[in-house]
Amino acid sequence: MQLNKLTTDLAISAQVTVDDVKELAAQGVRTLICNRPDNEAADQPSQDAIGRAAAAQGLTFHYLPTSTRDIADATVDAFAAILQQAPMPAVAYCRSGTRAAMLWALSQAGSLSLDTLSKVTKEAQVDISPVARRIEARKRLPGRHPHSHHQVVIVGAGSAGIATAASLKNRHPGLEIVLIDPADAHYYQPGWTMVGGGIFKARSTVRTMASVIPKDVQWIKESVVAFDPESNALMLENGRVVQYQQLIVCPGLKLDWAAIDGLPEALGSHGVTSNYRYDLAPYTWKLVQQLKSGKALFTQPPMPIKCAGAPQKALYLSCDYWLKHDLQGLVNTRFFNAGAVLFGVAEYVPALTAYMEKYAVDLMFSHKLVAVDGPNQQATFLRTHTDGTVETVVESFDMLHVVPPQVAPDFIRNSPLVDAGGWVNVDPVTLRHRLFANIHALGDVVNTTNAKTMAAARKQAPVVAINVLVALGLKTNRAAYNGYGSCPLTVERGKIVLAEFLYGGTLAPSFPRWLLEGREPSRLAWFLKARILPPFYWHCMLKGREWLADTQTIEQETEA
Repeated sequence: MQLNKLTTDLAISAQVTVDDVKELAAQGVRTLICNRPDNEAADQPSQDAIGRAAAAQGLTFHYLPTSTRDIADATVDAFAAILQQAPMPAVAYCRSGTRAAMLWALSQAGSLSLDTLSKVTKEAQVDISPVARRIEARKRLPGRHPHSHHQVVIVGAGSAGIATAASLKNRHPGLEIVLIDPADAHYYQPGWTMVGGGIFKARSTVRTMASVIPKDVQWIKESVVAFDPESNALMLENGRVVQYQQLIVCPGLKLDWAAIDGLPEALGSHGVTSNYRYDLAPYTWKLVQQLKSGKALFTQPPMPIKCAGAPQKALYLSCDYWLKHDLQGLVNTRFFNAGAVLFGVAEYVPALTAYMEKYAVDLMFSHKLVAVDGPNQQATFLRTHTDGTVETVVESFDMLHVVPPQVAPDFIRNSPLVDAGGWVNVDPVTLRHRLFANIHALGDVVNTTNAKTMAAARKQAPVVAINVLVALGLKTNRAAYNGYGSCPLTVERGKIVLAEFLYGGTLAPSFPRWLLEGREPSRLAWFLKARILPPFYWHCMLKGREWLADTQTIEQETEA
């Protein structure tokens, strides 16, 4: 086997086999570090097998798995601790050696320059440029004097960030607040489903970021690259360090288009579209109108995703158009859901199932989209059977509406703020971080079990605002979030099934049943979605006017 040295005491290699362990021991290696998760490949020996072989040869063995894209700070720190304590020399391995080299480079950021680390790893046949920015962040953040210090810092100026800033200002106008976000534009994303259905124009869903930031709130137009909660600091991409008294984290989530092979190249052409992007929602409507016959596929990835009903909304509005234009018998529509149920709250499933039957949709559960071949108009799925076996299914299409997998942003997943799943770790009631008392988080990035919807952020914003003010000593009683989420399911043009629920799927209608029965399609719910909610969003939610967002008071500690 080939070893590439990083230091006199550490080398990296590709996958180690059981037979290799004896050879390494003969060469004087005393420690093996496995950085490859089990089950990445069928022919990969398990870490247990390598560990047993290492023990038989008197070697120390450490299992520290990671992926190239999601190397967490905690994993880097653990790697550094192993190098300090384990018998030397050591060999770290993964599939190719790349992850091991990146871990080493990140662990040495405080003592070696990026140029030196790049040179050493290049000689070991590894390119560490994907983590170069993180290396700089780890090098510069600890012990660095801050360029600025603020009372409240909010990371993310989406729905959650703007609403929370406005809520804070309305409650305490003298508060000093900084919003950090690199974006030029702010979007009303719930409107994109309506754009894809030909109801809204795309331009009605966007405004400049500067126009929606609350008055007297400072905007730093930069990206965050690292957090140092022990020092109450974070670092920006330009190297600036910002310290805070209270931190609010709400950058939204990342649409992981690249997780589906071939999808980024196919989007916007060959009939491949998605209402999850501002520039593609109009293309959805164009495809719907153009399709006179053929096969239309709609997909839903594994949970969690932003607005779990959105994949179906695209399908319903498309099918409604085809039905009303006498095309239903000519367009074969299929819904490929990676999950096993149509909707997570059972009370709404009968109404949705009735529409699937009305539109003659083939429901394909437990099908996960993994690849798209745009030019040949083929989609590849992995179908998981009830016995756990997996089958590859290839489907042709004339139109393909894709909802991508969704994860927390990279700078969040690689931070000390997250749980094992990669989401910001908060108490589900107070939304305060479980480890850092001066950090709160809300919106799509948190690990709470509520639906990731704009309606949830609307309810969470005043809770976080009140609890931050309590932490600052400016209010007495904290507020509680009950898990409220809402999903207006546009089952046809002019009717909506208005799903509203709390933690655990408990129904939570905002209106009396005689006025609006949420489990049945309603014209009033459509009126709310199409006419009331957009101006309400721009002129109420983003202004801190909290209609139907009353909060419960907590007088005692509730955190687990």
